[in-house]
Amino acid sequence: MRSTLVRQFGDPRQVIALVDAERMAPAAGEVEVALSLAAINPSDLIPVSGAYSARTSLPFVPGFEGFGTVTRVGAGVTSLKPGDQVVPIGASGLWQEYLIRPAEWCFALPDDISETDAATCYVNPLTALQLIAALRGHFGSLDRRRIGVTAAGSAIGGMLMKLLAGEGAEAAGIVRSQRSAERLAREIPGQIALGDEQRLPDLRFDAIIDAVGGPFAGNLILRTLEPGGAFIQYGALSNVPVPQAAIQARPDIRFSFLWLRAWVHSAGRAAIEAAFAKSFEGLRSGLFRSRIAEIYPLSRLDAALAHQADSGRDGKLLLDPRC
Repeated sequence: MRSTLVRQFGDPRQVIALVDAERMAPAAGEVEVALSLAAINPSDLIPVSGAYSARTSLPFVPGFEGFGTVTRVGAGVTSLKPGDQVVPIGASGLWQEYLIRPAEWCFALPDDISETDAATCYVNPLTALQLIAALRGHFGSLDRRRIGVTAAGSAIGGMLMKLLAGEGAEAAGIVRSQRSAERLAREIPGQIALGDEQRLPDLRFDAIIDAVGGPFAGNLILRTLEPGGAFIQYGALSNVPVPQAAIQARPDIRFSFLWLRAWVHSAGRAAIEAAFAKSFEGLRSGLFRSRIAEIYPLSRLDAALAHQADSGRDGKLLLDPRC
């Protein structure tokens, strides 16, 4: 079968190989899924770079998000049958033609969800929902709370801005370029502000939801957060940690890091099913719909990865493992 494989850490464009892999049969409690579409997310590429080498075993197949159709079931599986469409989660491995996964880690996909929505129903929607839940846990009500969202031009950034508006918060999306600011002003509710390492938005926040990290996040912590506020990090697009000096300088701020995989592995199936139900509802309404820039055959992975690295990319990229 067609697959990808990472044998060493490094630049994804250099170390992710296309390979012919053996198609295995599902064991007891497992199912085989013929994958239809898989997403390319920053969370797929960061482990490839070696950033999480202490908890990433080589070799591995990348890809955390996508969907497919059950083709074979192992002994004892009664919850799924061949022909069922599912979203398999819990581990990487979706950048290949067929996937073996425990049946308990496969979640049924409603018939009315489109293919592109199905391929993007997991990582961003469930992360956004957990980030909002974390803010509620800190403040209770978010009504009139001033919330900053970094990397607001991303798919999840737009989702967060819409969710915050629904909570009555005064959200400000922080972006690096005027082009992104103009696009977001047309598409999402809330204030749009420019900000990077050289310039900070002239705003004060009760909380910041951060996907960037690095010195920029440190400056936001030091100069824009109100006492008693919260700083929640869920990504590090800069590939640089938040400076410890900034965190230590603000003992009045609650700091936390949300890693979706950690929540998934601790939440239990019922909570995950409830989160997926909210994701599907948001996809139907358009709340969680992602702009798709292009769908690449898995056989053209090199072109897809080059496009992913393009700073001018406008939308999410998907891979089709069937071709």
